[in-house]
Amino acid sequence: MDQGGTGRQTKQRLTVAQAAEALGLTVDAVRSRIKRGTIKVEHEGGRVYVLLDADQATTGRAQQTDQGGDLTGELRDRLRYVEGQLQAERQAHAEARRIIAGLVERIPALEAPESPGTGEEGEGSGEGPTAPQAAPPRPWWRRMFGG
Repeated sequence: MDQGGTGRQTKQRLTVAQAAEALGLTVDAVRSRIKRGTIKVEHEGGRVYVLLDADQATTGRAQQTDQGGDLTGELRDRLRYVEGQLQAERQAHAEARRIIAGLVERIPALEAPESPGTGEEGEGSGEGPTAPQAAPPRPWWRRMFGG
């Protein structure tokens, strides 16, 4: 272990699991940092030890707590936003259903059959009496199934 001139310990030698806990990270995250070379390590007897400054371990925990509080606040803000969006979509959906219901009520009026003699041919042309109109062709389904 490294020691400064005052006899104070400046490095902590921890296992990967201990370092992960001290830094507030997962074991995999610590291993990734070891592979990238962003954490100092020491190999001894086939084991890997992480070398941390004494202040790194405490600041790691403090950073995790601070980040957790910030993250929680951000997630709450996002949740409020999404809830507002959901409420707006529900209102729009209700309005669309109301409009559709009104249109569905008008469909029978739109499908009413025309009375004979009210066709467009000769109507209002002023040409005198029109020739008798032929009966409209029967719908295909009546020809096919009878009736």
